[in-house]
This record gives sequence, structure tokens and C-alpha cells, in this order.
Amino acid sequence: MYGKAFAPEYRGTLGELSVNTSLEEVLAKAVEERRKAEVTSGAVELAHAGLAVAEASRRLGRVEEAEQAWKDSYRAARGVDDKGAMAWAMWSGGTLARQRGDLALARRRLAIAADLAEQGGDIVARGYSLAGLAETGRIQGDYEAVGRLHEQLLAEARRRGEARHTVWALEGIAQMHRNTGSFDRALALFEEAARIAEDAGDDRGRAWALRGIADVLSAQGDTGRALALLTEAETLCRAIQLVSALAYNHKMRGNVLFRAGRHAEAEECYRGALEEFRAMGEPRGETLARLGLVKARARQGRAVDETAADLDDLERALRAIGLLRGSDMISKARTELGVPSADATATTAAAR
Repeated sequence: MYGKAFAPEYRGTLGELSVNTSLEEVLAKAVEERRKAEVTSGAVELAHAGLAVAEASRRLGRVEEAEQAWKDSYRAARGVDDKGAMAWAMWSGGTLARQRGDLALARRRLAIAADLAEQGGDIVARGYSLAGLAETGRIQGDYEAVGRLHEQLLAEARRRGEARHTVWALEGIAQMHRNTGSFDRALALFEEAARIAEDAGDDRGRAWALRGIADVLSAQGDTGRALALLTEAETLCRAIQLVSALAYNHKMRGNVLFRAGRHAEAEECYRGALEEFRAMGEPRGETLARLGLVKARARQGRAVDETAADLDDLERALRAIGLLRGSDMISKARTELGVPSADATATTAAAR
């Protein structure tokens, strides 16, 4: 049995906020609590408020504000040697680094957060930090290294009846199955995550799960249901103002339309997602949207040499982010589109 989802990152006087509270509301209340703490010199509450400001700002795509806020939260916590609050602030900083595409920095910060949480005896902060490390490894494509950690965190979350973390772990494991071609297993896990999230009142987790279900269904040819699920997920994202999740939703809509052969519509979706990712400074999402855009344009008759050059540039961008499977992704796109590497073409021409 699972309890209702809660948001442990909203701490102290902000602990009453729901996981589904709109992010603008969270930000407004957190800023007000931070102002009060500054007046009363309440270091612990200042750390809690700063954390909430950081997380709301990050999820709204306001990355510079988020960067300053988590650092302020950490300094306040360090000033009173509150290891648990320090861990939460460092977790926020690590999550932000991952969102901004600096995966190595994300790993370092999240490892520090896990250590601080252990020192402070904060089990939840430690779980979130380890989950962050697992997710960073999964995004990089290092499935062997983090697959077992995902399973371990899932078992712990199930044992404690923590719905939100159970949903997160299920979605991560499902994504790895989907990426390695185990569609039926991925679909079952995404559907379980969606059910648990709905029962627990976790709209954020449900939105991500619906996106995963839509991805698998469209890969299996069910475009209509996939688009309907993405529309449902978009409604959830907009209600809570999940800017990043909404951009990934729009990118996935582009994927679904592309697979259905609706290339002009797909191009429009990719273009919109690309603008959203650029606005929030999220390079991984930006690069994936660019890849979709290149493929959609190629299907509409774009010159082969221009497509080849773009794919070469994207391969370098994915490598710079640290995605281990980036080259495989580009290689698959080249094969799918019948486009050689521009670098290879230039080498062949020079040899003639």
C-alpha cells in the first residue's frame, strides 16, 4: 500500500505545500518565507526557504535564479552545521547541474549530497541523492552501472510505501527497457507507475509516466492513443507549470507524429520544443529536439549534405554533454535517413 505523494523538498513552514502546488505559488510563498527568515535571522528556515526557491525556479526553467538560491540555502545550512539541510541544498544543485547538461558536475554534487545526508541521518535526502546519481547515469546511458541501483531504490521505496519514489524508480527502469528494445516490459512498468501516481495524487509523476506510455505505444504503431495520452499529460504539466516536463512532452509529440509519417506537423512540434529548451538552458533537451527537427526536415526533401552536416554537429554536441549512447543515436538516424557522415564524405572526396 502506498500513501499520498508528498514533497520532502518543501521543508519547515513550507512543508504543508503539496507536490501538485503550482510552482509560481511555491515560489511566491518561498520568497516570502525567505524574507521573514532574513529578518528574524532564522538560519534553518532560511535554508529551507532557499531550497524551495531553488526547486521552484529550476522547474520553471529559471536556472540562474535556481543556481543562486541553492547556494544561498547551502550557506545558511552550513552556518549552523545542519547536515540534512546541507544535503538537500546540494541535491538541488546537483539536479540543476544535470538539467543544465553538466553531468560530471551533477555526479559530484549528488555524491556529496548523499554523504552529507548519511552524516546527518536524513534517510529521505540520501534516497533522493542516490536517485539523482542513478538518473544521471541512466541519462548518460550507463545502464549496467545504474540498473542495479534503480532496482535497489525501487525495493526500498516499495518497502516504505513511498509512492513518489516508487513511481520515479519504475519510470527509470521502464525507460532503460524501452531504450534497449524491451517494449512490452517497458509498457507494463510505465502503466504501473501511472496507476500508482494517480492513486497517490502525484500529477508530476503521472505526467512523466503518460509520456512514457505514449512513447512505447507510438513505437508499436498506436498513434491515436499516444497523442491522446500526451494531451492528458500536457494538461497536468500546465496545471503545475512543469516547464521542463512540458518541453519534453512537446518533443515526444514530435516523435509520435514523425513515426506516423506526419513530418510537417512533427517539424512544428520539434521547433516549439527547441525554443522551450533554449529558453530554460537545457542542452540535452535542446539537442534531442534538434535531432528530431533534422530528421523531420530530411523527410521533407532537405538536401542530403545539409542533413549530414547537421547530424555530424549533433554527434559532437551529444558527446560534449556526455551521453554514452549519443553516437549510436546519430548512427541510427543516418541509417534511417540514408545519410552518410559529412566528415566521411569529405574524407572520401579528398582521397579521390
